[in-house]
Amino acid sequence: MLNLQRMTLFAAVVDSGSFTAAAQNLGLTKAVVSFNVRQLEKELGVTLLIRSTRQLTLTEPGQLFYQRGVALLKEAECLQDDVRTNHTGLSGSLRITTTPEFGAQVVIPLLAEFCQLHPGLRVRHASSSRHEDLISERFDVAIRLGTLADSRYHAALISRFAILPVASPGWQERHRVDSLQALASAPWIIHERLPTPLRWEVTHQAGQRETLEISSTPQIVADSAQALMAFARAGSGVALLPEWLVKEAIAQGELVQLLPDYRFSRQGVYALYPDAQHVPARVRTFIDFLRQRMG
Repeated sequence: MLNLQRMTLFAAVVDSGSFTAAAQNLGLTKAVVSFNVRQLEKELGVTLLIRSTRQLTLTEPGQLFYQRGVALLKEAECLQDDVRTNHTGLSGSLRITTTPEFGAQVVIPLLAEFCQLHPGLRVRHASSSRHEDLISERFDVAIRLGTLADSRYHAALISRFAILPVASPGWQERHRVDSLQALASAPWIIHERLPTPLRWEVTHQAGQRETLEISSTPQIVADSAQALMAFARAGSGVALLPEWLVKEAIAQGELVQLLPDYRFSRQGVYALYPDAQHVPARVRTFIDFLRQRMG
């Protein structure tokens, strides 16, 4: 009979790339992980991993066992979650990653409410602007904004939000941006993580669609929306930012929206998860909760 615990340790070694990293992620010693993988190989009668000083390599049986084993482990986890949820409510660990700005302003308050609704659930939240590997980093859900380009994961659309071109009041007084052409030639502050930061589709309130091609060479490039907003407040130029981030600064007169008669394409809020066939109940419930609160 297969030992699911040893299968879990073996999968962790493959996902993390080493016995040491797997032991650290699981809170075990390297010796315990290594012993259990050796015992698993002994029980199966095959070599699953070829060990060297620099790397681990899956054998052909190891590759097959890993692919089928991961699916089996996820099926067992989903079954356990569903049974427990029906009896005692959500339990286990929910691991989530978000960007710092959207996490702090939107997701974390909702996550706190979700924890109160499900006191048996343990939550780990990681705030990061980089796109983590959900599998190796062992995250259940990643909340991502904008337009998705990574097809490795499955995505659930949570909601959409507006993006606004903004600048400081003093900057607008000096430059008087009053047309799309003036906006295209204005000094811009660019977000380096955007796929096409210099080209945008816009729609006038009268209905006609146009393309905004930023013609000026950006003097400032930043890697976070918070940094872009700080530069815009300081009068460095135009920044294109989410409405949820800048609406308070606009209300307080620290920023002004440029060309309010034009609308930029709305951006999406997505929940990314690794496997659509084996989605734990806690993940499904959290995604549905976000849709209800943010939709």
